[in-house]
Amino acid sequence: MKAALRMWKDTRMIILAAVCASIYGAALIAFKTTIPLIPGITEVRVANIFPMVFGILFGPAGAWGTAIGNLIGDVFGGTLGPTSIPGFIGNFLLGYLPYTMWTTFFPFAERSHEWKEKSWRSWVSYFLIAFISSAACAVIISIAADALGIVPYAVLTKIITLNDTIASGIGVFLLLPVYGVTRHQLGLFWVDVMSEHDIGPPVAGAVGAWLVAAASVFGLLGALITDLPKTTIGLTSAIAILIGSLLM
Repeated sequence: MKAALRMWKDTRMIILAAVCASIYGAALIAFKTTIPLIPGITEVRVANIFPMVFGILFGPAGAWGTAIGNLIGDVFGGTLGPTSIPGFIGNFLLGYLPYTMWTTFFPFAERSHEWKEKSWRSWVSYFLIAFISSAACAVIISIAADALGIVPYAVLTKIITLNDTIASGIGVFLLLPVYGVTRHQLGLFWVDVMSEHDIGPPVAGAVGAWLVAAASVFGLLGALITDLPKTTIGLTSAIAILIGSLLM
């Protein structure tokens, strides 16, 4: 979490966050009403090919850009409402978890923040984190929507998780051609932009990563293995996801 706060003193990271927000927001607006799944809440989100890629390439700038871009999409797409705040948090996680879990989600994690096309760890990590970050986003948004009486938790978690996981999986085909260009030609790979001091080590990275992973899966599938009310499952999972995220 340190890097996510310290990035705001780096001009290049702020510009990268603005660029990510613009791209994500524009893509959301363009497809906002194309294939609505739950009108005013969610739709087939073609734009969600971007958050995983933004997170891996631009780190905290990708996370903030995704969150701000989602808010832009709500404002100009006509869906600004009570779920926009949890939507901001959930979409932040879509960009935040990819770069924080990349080096902390043992035993699948890489030892550096690099994407290594020939490494099985990079491929396995990508798709596992794509699912986990999608489920975490779904839990955060769905528990709020359910509490507001807008959409049942059990329904919305499944829709958002499936929607975002598929889009994030497709996003790897965007990452493959742009990673080398971003890092070696443009010099904009986030760990090369930020100082090592501002990135800092995680508080308890592996613990946080597995807490987020377990809470995300429990929030999505907990009703199948326990008799607890769905709202209890969702609230407990959301709190655990936020705590785990702070530890990374």
